[in-house]
Amino acid sequence: MAFKIITDSATDMAPEIREKYHLHVIPTPFIVNGVDHRDGVSMGTKEFYSLLDHDDVNEISTYHINSYMFHEAFEPYAKAGDEVLYCCFSTGIAGTYNAANLAKEELLEEYPDFKITIKDCKNASMGFGMIVYKLLKMQENGAPKELILEAADYYIQHCRVVFTVQTLHYLIKGGRVSKMAGMVGEALDLKPILIVNEAGALEAKEKVRGRKKSLKTLVDYMENWVAEPENATVSLVHGEDAETLELLKRMVEDRLHPKEIITSCVGCAIGAHTGRGIMGAICFDANDGKYAKYQ
Repeated sequence: MAFKIITDSATDMAPEIREKYHLHVIPTPFIVNGVDHRDGVSMGTKEFYSLLDHDDVNEISTYHINSYMFHEAFEPYAKAGDEVLYCCFSTGIAGTYNAANLAKEELLEEYPDFKITIKDCKNASMGFGMIVYKLLKMQENGAPKELILEAADYYIQHCRVVFTVQTLHYLIKGGRVSKMAGMVGEALDLKPILIVNEAGALEAKEKVRGRKKSLKTLVDYMENWVAEPENATVSLVHGEDAETLELLKRMVEDRLHPKEIITSCVGCAIGAHTGRGIMGAICFDANDGKYAKYQ
């Protein structure tokens, strides 16, 4: 019997964290030319973005993890008598949270003593990956279960994400930008700046002109948000664009001097809707407070 923290692949969890903590990451499904795949299992990001580069000849779509998939993922813990904290993709973006709760209700009929807490992290990508990372560190450093569950709510409240894209093509395709506005934006080299707001939904904040200006704007947002930058762990994510990631990383180091920068690649759950070259920045707008001794 154990207390397990698990999550899903929409965290875009940095591989080193996943490996260090032997983290169970439930893979997000996606479809390529009518064939089902699982993020990071049947296909990795390099192949995935190569297919996106040729989306005119590849039909690619995503759907959230359904209740059957969650049932399969949760049942081994129920059988073992383990207690689970599942940190979930924002319900403001996908239906993952509701599907997980449906699976929970089904499992409780068969395993009435099964204890599982499902947290809507109200975030995306390493926005909730960073929340999971904080909780894993607390567990590693001896924090009691009750404190970890309490801390989850604290970190959910204080995690901030801002991102931009290289092309508007996928936002147009997904209906988040109108075709006319997108064509004008592409012609003027406008880059949208988007955040995940407090409700866990995507929100467009502004448009800037040019790639370099968009990266500077990401750092501006981080600078306004981040608490105690010299003691902070921040995260940067990219859509298989290592060169731009290094540029953004240098900008963050030069301006914020954070204690730690964690980088990772955006997987299929988000990448299919943004394309290659998405760049995101994640930080916390408050320090660790009472949880600091476990960090």
